[in-house]
Amino acid sequence: MPRVAWRTRFAPAPTGFLHLGHVVSALHVWGIARAFGGSVLLRIEDHDRQRCRQDFENALLDDLDWLGFAPDLGETSEFRKGAHSFRQSDNAPRFESALQRLACRNLLYPCVCSRREIECATTSPNSEELLYPGTCSTRNVDPSLTTARRVRLSQTIESFNDLRLGPQSQTPSLQCGDFLLRDRLGQNTYQFSVAVDDFEQNINVVIRGEDLLASTGRQLQLARMLGRTDQPLFFHHALLRRADGLKLSKSLGDTGVAEMRESGMSAARVIGKAAHAAGLIDKPVPVSQSQLQDLFSPTS
Repeated sequence: MPRVAWRTRFAPAPTGFLHLGHVVSALHVWGIARAFGGSVLLRIEDHDRQRCRQDFENALLDDLDWLGFAPDLGETSEFRKGAHSFRQSDNAPRFESALQRLACRNLLYPCVCSRREIECATTSPNSEELLYPGTCSTRNVDPSLTTARRVRLSQTIESFNDLRLGPQSQTPSLQCGDFLLRDRLGQNTYQFSVAVDDFEQNINVVIRGEDLLASTGRQLQLARMLGRTDQPLFFHHALLRRADGLKLSKSLGDTGVAEMRESGMSAARVIGKAAHAAGLIDKPVPVSQSQLQDLFSPTS
């Protein structure tokens, strides 16, 4: 990996309890950052106000403290005080400003399409996401009819190098089409929130699961629209999967950190179990916080 002044983030969404898959992500974030002398920012991604809950946030902060994943920016104690600059719901003006900058350049348009209408209109062979055909881009929809806003994408090919998977090329306009930045409930979307926050918070290394690889090109294009001139580095790690091939999920009730803690497992043992499941060590032996960087040492 190239040597850079690392500034990365761990960005959980408080929509459920942390499980072993989150530990895998955290050990990649902290381990890689420590191996390269970088810093970790903790960001609570609570843009989905319908699913986020305070008890989930409290629990994930407790789990991070117990596991020893201490951020350099956005300490868990600050989140517990009720307000913090790294919680997305505390930063509505930032997102509103970003939307207005795009609107002033005619890069946004209101959309009244339902998911059903998009499904009927699209011919995309991509079975994992819908390709929006641009229906409302020429409809001149009255902005007062909906809070939903889509961004006008160019047909640019987005190229980037993934530090694990190698060179990547994506064309978001053909992959997903003009995507939503704000939905019909008035909520900022994941793609929009992440692009804005990574830019505003000077994140230059994005470490996350490979299920988000497909989001990278659209986030890069959006960030440029917002004025970002540098391109972050990316590392998309492998996901933990269940025996049926599905990734571990909060909604499916997969093994939680709290349950492992209550069963008597030590934090080091849980981290070691995650490291072994991720293929980083040969046996599920305990791994301490001080050993995390050894898993990703540039000299190893």
